Amino acid sequence: MSPRVLPHLRVAAPRARVRPLSSALLAAFLSTPAWSAPDTPAPPGDDAPSLKEVTVRASGLDRTAADTATPVSVLEGDDLVQRRGATLGETLDGEPGIAASHFGAGASRPVIRGMDGPRVQILSDGAEVHDASSVSPDHAVTAEPMLARQVEVLRGPSALLYSGGAVGGAVNVLDGRVPTAAPEKGVEGSAELRANSGARGASGAAQVTAGKGPLVLHVEGAGRDDGDYGVGRGWAGGKRVEGSFNRTDTGSVGLSWVGSRGYLGMAFSQQRARYGLPGHDHTGEDCHPHGDHLHCGGHGDHHGHEHEHEHEHEHHADEGDHDHDHDHDHGSVPVVDLRSQRWDVRGELRDPFKGFDTLRLRGGVTDYRHDEKGEGVTATTFRNKAHDWRVELQHQPIAGWRGVFGLATSQRDFSALGEEAYVQPTRTRRTSLFWLETLAWRDWRFEGALRQERQSVSVRESGEERSHHGTSGSLGAVWRFTPGYQLSASFTHAQRMPTAEELYARGLHMATRTYEVGNSALRAERSSNLDIGLRKLVGDTTFSVNAYHNRVSGYIYGRTLDELEGVQLLHYTQASARFTGLEAKLRQRLTRHLGVTVFGDVVHARLADGSRLPRSAPARVGVRLDGHWQGWDGMVEWVQTAGVRRVAEHETPTAGYGMLNLGIGYTRPFADGSSWQFYLRGTNLTNKLAYSHLSFIKDQAPLMGRSIMVGARYNF
Repeated sequence: MSPRVLPHLRVAAPRARVRPLSSALLAAFLSTPAWSAPDTPAPPGDDAPSLKEVTVRASGLDRTAADTATPVSVLEGDDLVQRRGATLGETLDGEPGIAASHFGAGASRPVIRGMDGPRVQILSDGAEVHDASSVSPDHAVTAEPMLARQVEVLRGPSALLYSGGAVGGAVNVLDGRVPTAAPEKGVEGSAELRANSGARGASGAAQVTAGKGPLVLHVEGAGRDDGDYGVGRGWAGGKRVEGSFNRTDTGSVGLSWVGSRGYLGMAFSQQRARYGLPGHDHTGEDCHPHGDHLHCGGHGDHHGHEHEHEHEHEHHADEGDHDHDHDHDHGSVPVVDLRSQRWDVRGELRDPFKGFDTLRLRGGVTDYRHDEKGEGVTATTFRNKAHDWRVELQHQPIAGWRGVFGLATSQRDFSALGEEAYVQPTRTRRTSLFWLETLAWRDWRFEGALRQERQSVSVRESGEERSHHGTSGSLGAVWRFTPGYQLSASFTHAQRMPTAEELYARGLHMATRTYEVGNSALRAERSSNLDIGLRKLVGDTTFSVNAYHNRVSGYIYGRTLDELEGVQLLHYTQASARFTGLEAKLRQRLTRHLGVTVFGDVVHARLADGSRLPRSAPARVGVRLDGHWQGWDGMVEWVQTAGVRRVAEHETPTAGYGMLNLGIGYTRPFADGSSWQFYLRGTNLTNKLAYSHLSFIKDQAPLMGRSIMVGARYNF
């Protein structure tokens, strides 16, 4: 499976907002003696086969994945280098329980346990990412995978540290834009180049951290130039998806004051991206609602016209029946021109005062904008100006309990102006209090979390305002009932408040071919989730399996009331929903150098009346053979994605498909600590024509066909 992550940028903070918090923390740091980079000894080795222990920064207490009561997925090191792609969704796609939305090559978000959009919180080193990706699937996530050093996915109690609305999970992208320690040799960094055949593109990234303390400087940059990508054999639309190109440039400069008790730093990041929106045509641009029905142009006979077009857009489960009528006028393909800037402030102080281990600060100011252009003319402009602050305090053990609590606040001014301004200009303010506690007792570990949130959303022009508040809580336990095995269980009750788009949207959105109508009477969602897991951590056979059941009262979704000329009328409404699923992975070591892994996931998403939710994630199963010998490593895998035949109203079936993937890498380390890494990755080697059921434009933009990617990376 191929992976990806998109860019992130932000703008200068008003000094009056940044100075009080940052100067207060800096004063605390300057009062501490003996400034030097902290030591970070490597963990002791272990000859016994076992799952690798990785510290999860977003867990709140820097625990390992094995110590959490709910499943945690972590990509880092060589695995991340070889798997990451151009978008965050593509990078994580294939992890059990994680799929990806798909909108050509420029935009893709993670879909976790059948949930996406605002139910999946995207973070940059613990700070909220402010872009427009949660508003619509054609909007890119501004987090650059080529510059990520670790990507974490959390569910359950730890996710409540960041949002009560993260019912699906929280994705934390760790980057190095704000240095946290001085390099041991004074200078360290990396440079990487790669090229791929699928999009006839190339990308590269470089980063350098320099300084012996107390000042440490970090500079990084990445660029990508991908053309229209090719698809599998037999697509009636041609060999490549017109308008699926993606060109992105990202850069960041950060400076930190690093000492023996912590650090305080600031970074400025900027990103420019230009990508196409495939599948766009002008049919239906004059559609508008009449009550619960659509009316387009002069068509008076609504139902007769709907029936006429029903067959033109039907997507048969038998892939051999695909027959599409595509308009390939190059000038008609819209383009997103994205500009984003962000200032980040990050700090950490150890032993800040009696009774507390750590004080952490996160803050940022974002200025995001993207223009959607057709034939070189800007049709719609999306703006998102936001600032956010977060303060955490980690207390010392009290009767065996370790915990962290804090305050987070944010403000988001969002607007869409132009032909497709389907979202009214709004201001969203949110303030949250959170608390997480853990207790280790004999073979048990217990954890619990609470979060209280208050949100107000106001329409800037009319002054209309809606306020919501919610309390979320979670309890979990891990029992290591015998050496190498552990059983986990957690229960989470969470409340998600409606977004500005769900409350106040009204207008045509041609990228997804929908006319969206918000509902200002929406109330907060209430979800109750039970998760049970079993893991084997050591030995020749290791595995993890998790089963979950999530009941959501007042689930908010866009209900399709009507369809005409390929345009759907979506009303945001609420109903009870249930998500039940299973995700598992088992690895068997065959020899000292070979192993085989079987993995898969399935989720059933239904409304309480038994009807299906649109664009539900299909079931998957895969098998992977991996090998390691001296500096070489490799894998070959087959992943089978099930077809979707039973669909929601106004939705078409999607055929299943299987993909053959291959990866080979070689790493050459040197005595001075530097290393070269060369790798090759082949995806969809059988050139299968495949469609994503999660995509609004699945027929107009199939998944990528055969692609060979080669890359080289130098670490120093």
